[in-house]
Amino acid sequence: MDNSLQLTFVNFKKDSYIVVEGKQNADRFFIIKSGKVRISKEVEVVEEEGGNIYSPGDFFGVISTMSGHSHIETAQAITDVTLISVQKDQYGLLIEKNTPVAMKIIMGFSRRMRYLDEALTRITLKKSADLDPSHLFKVGEYYAKQSQFNQAFYAYYQYLKFCPNGQNALSAKERMTKIKPYSKAVYLDGSTEEFNRFYPKDTMIFSEGMPGTELYIIQKGSIKITKIVDNNEVLLAVLKVGDIFGEMALLENKPRVASAIAYEDVYLLAVNKQNFERMVQAQPQIVTRLTQLLAERIWFIYKQLANTQISDPLGRMYDALQIQLEKNRIPLKVGASHSFDFGPKELVNMVGLPINEGSAVVQQLLANKLFRLIGNKIVVQDMSEVFKQAEYYRKMQKIENARKESQAAR
Repeated sequence: MDNSLQLTFVNFKKDSYIVVEGKQNADRFFIIKSGKVRISKEVEVVEEEGGNIYSPGDFFGVISTMSGHSHIETAQAITDVTLISVQKDQYGLLIEKNTPVAMKIIMGFSRRMRYLDEALTRITLKKSADLDPSHLFKVGEYYAKQSQFNQAFYAYYQYLKFCPNGQNALSAKERMTKIKPYSKAVYLDGSTEEFNRFYPKDTMIFSEGMPGTELYIIQKGSIKITKIVDNNEVLLAVLKVGDIFGEMALLENKPRVASAIAYEDVYLLAVNKQNFERMVQAQPQIVTRLTQLLAERIWFIYKQLANTQISDPLGRMYDALQIQLEKNRIPLKVGASHSFDFGPKELVNMVGLPINEGSAVVQQLLANKLFRLIGNKIVVQDMSEVFKQAEYYRKMQKIENARKESQAAR
């Protein structure tokens, strides 16, 4: 392997397009050396933090390049610009040679991710995503009611640690005394010394609402990421060997937005802030993996945000199915059938509809002759139908938006 970093400089004239939203096969990203670039999206759900005009030192195209998905934004030169072009496979080398650039990209991703996550929570759950340590008591209460004593004990313990004089401190102490004999909670104080950790099945690695100081890499076993919403535990993801989680709290000193629980016995590698900066230099492959992971998540949240803007619920379902195909990198083959690994209930959840309203929309979907249910899984006979229908509804939405805008202008 050639160990020298070959960076290419490219020039674009004022008004020219550098990347175009929706275009596949992003294989490079750009760092601005001089000039200014405007970033825009077809569906601007939330204003970008820091605005849409990028200046020297800013970068764009990283999300699509590092996640291997289609572009989620369009970049246009608003002055003559000179850009540094970085090929996807040079990223590891760039990190080794230039730690500050890597840190800037990861911190930028982390901020964007949290910002988008809050926007999605606001839109889909109609509430703010702000948490603070007093929330830990509610988490404890939820799990105690479910007789999940490992999780309950852990949450109460953290509540008392971060809110020793909180209004529920006395109740938390009483409940802990009661459930202690039934609880196998581990690493209650975390452990800055031990890199390698073992968590038995159903024990908590961290709880939503508590401050975080570590990220984790799964060595063996699996983890579920959950959140308590309206007194229900919502499963956000199941993570497997090689996955990284908990990075948000490490990169920014904000409370955890979800809980991580051992889905089976699990071995983790724990990395704290001090080790992280060392790791960036010593193990660029882990940082490359972290960047890919964040890029993948940001791409997915963008797509989910755009999905919320389609007013026709059937259109939202087609669009959600297309997002799943793209997310799982299923190549589009005209005439080929595809079986999704979920059924109607999960699809209704994905588009955030109440179950009775959602079921009626699923019936509409299944009225399309190319769709059917086999073993409670959604199957499409020709996957190009998903793309065709999703495109149609997105186009209809665009026309509808334009009509509303021109009415408002009058």
